[in-house]
Amino acid sequence: MPLAVNPIDAQTIYFDASDTGAPPVLLLHGSALSRSIWRGLGYVKALEPEFDTIRMDLRGHGRSGKPHDPAAYNMDLVLADVKAVLAATGHESIHIVGYSFGSRVGLSLAIKHPSMVRSLTMLGGTHAIEAQHISTLFFDGYLEALKTGDMDAFIAGMEADGGKLDPATRLAFASNDALALAAYFESTEAGSAVSEMLLAQLDTPTLLMTGTRDRPRIEHSRTMAAVMPNARLVELEGRTHGGTLFPPQPVLEQLLPFLRTNA
Repeated sequence: MPLAVNPIDAQTIYFDASDTGAPPVLLLHGSALSRSIWRGLGYVKALEPEFDTIRMDLRGHGRSGKPHDPAAYNMDLVLADVKAVLAATGHESIHIVGYSFGSRVGLSLAIKHPSMVRSLTMLGGTHAIEAQHISTLFFDGYLEALKTGDMDAFIAGMEADGGKLDPATRLAFASNDALALAAYFESTEAGSAVSEMLLAQLDTPTLLMTGTRDRPRIEHSRTMAAVMPNARLVELEGRTHGGTLFPPQPVLEQLLPFLRTNA
């Protein structure tokens, strides 16, 4: 399996990539997931071979390095991971499709290195970080559960009150390091919002897709669509944050034409 090495702190970043010469799409997963989610939910099959896909495990997730220090998860280090993967795959620019935190990474890269991002798709994304809302994406006490060092405690919390996870998501959760995720979330909760001034300057073609029951992110997405000069919002009726990606067909019906238009 290919890997890249962050030149700043030497963390190893694992990824999979196809290489047919088609336009490259970097798929960035959300918190507590891994690169496997894109294949498991059918996105890779739908995109290839029309597009080459690059699926990376963000630091703290999957098979990539799992530091236990919250300082190791600051956005500049995460962006250096992405740039290391692009260098390893020989791409100077890519399309980015990100879910949740992955979309935040894509947004940050587009702001700091706009020439590297051909288009940006944010699925359940936000420009704002509101610590009090992170627990609503998981469950009250999620961070304490992770700090026990046991992923089973986190999964049990996610499945409390009869809420069963789909098999691909459950497997992705189970493969993680609980203490690394705890450090990652502590860093995420301390993050700062992207200002509307910066959003207004970003002319990268952007597709926003957010569930109408994904609050407050649906409100955030409406704000982004209003402020960003080249952004369009598709509201996914009835979907929560956790249900953003599945079933994939309504997402793909919007995503594929958007990528083709900007290829």
